[in-house]
Amino acid sequence: MATISAKLASDRSESRGAAAKAAAPPGSRRRRSHARAEQRAGAAFAIPGVVLLLVFVIGPAVVSLVLAFTNARLISPTPPEFIGLENFRRAFGEDDLFRKSMLNTFLFAAVVVPLQGGLGLVLALLVNQRIAGRNFFRTVYFLPVITSMVVVSLLWRFLYQEDGLVNSALSMVTGGAWAGQAWLANPSTAMGAIVVMSVWQGVGFHMIIWLAGLQTIPEEVYEAGELDGTTPWQRFWYLTLPLLKPTFVFVLITITIAAMSLFVQVNIMTAGGPVGSTSTIVYQIVQKGFQQQQMGYGAALSLIFFCVVLTLALIQRYLTRDRD
Repeated sequence: MATISAKLASDRSESRGAAAKAAAPPGSRRRRSHARAEQRAGAAFAIPGVVLLLVFVIGPAVVSLVLAFTNARLISPTPPEFIGLENFRRAFGEDDLFRKSMLNTFLFAAVVVPLQGGLGLVLALLVNQRIAGRNFFRTVYFLPVITSMVVVSLLWRFLYQEDGLVNSALSMVTGGAWAGQAWLANPSTAMGAIVVMSVWQGVGFHMIIWLAGLQTIPEEVYEAGELDGTTPWQRFWYLTLPLLKPTFVFVLITITIAAMSLFVQVNIMTAGGPVGSTSTIVYQIVQKGFQQQQMGYGAALSLIFFCVVLTLALIQRYLTRDRD
């Protein structure tokens, strides 16, 4: 009897569901069908991106993490062996060149980050003024950014030669008193020369970012400041800078990551020399992993580099967070 009652209740619920579906307006059914079709189309469009992300980002990252704890070589008849933390002990205990490369990288970032960010802000303030030809100057300042870093590095390598344009200009300015030198062959000037070239090449990009931030500030803010009798410096310090904080955070993090990733300039202009004075972390990763075929050790260095950059980014984000 209970079974018959349950069967009757089930039939009644199914009939009510069918009746409700039949009673639903056609427009509602079409909207649901359209929503399901959009979901399927979105999933189909997302699949290629997910596959590329797995193959070229997540997959290599996982492989690199595994190789960091082995003695794998790029070409070797023997299979890799698990050696634990030996690669990391070697990096921090035995490899003097890697420790020097870390110091060079930090020094480069410490100089380039404030210099490039500050100069980019100054240029953005200049080209944001209502002056004739400001679009021309924006284009000129941005041109080095769209030029290949390889081309720029080759060009500046010729400029820094002993008979290059830099020494010729200095000799002309000093009336012949300046004796030319090979900037990239001197350990005391090689890194400084790379810093100058890197700032010149990248400042235009950050100028555009600062300029975008400046143009989001309403004119009414400055008009209110003028009515209050503030000076241009006070308006910049108390109005412009606080309103540019989100832009500042973005510029700071992007410059830091780019500075810590210094490689192309070093590889083309100095090859890490002279005497390791321009060697950097990324340059050592490439050298150990591919030139010397020590894939396990190179993967360990790349893991160290990842941890360093992640730590710096988190510290910067913490220091620049909103304190409400």
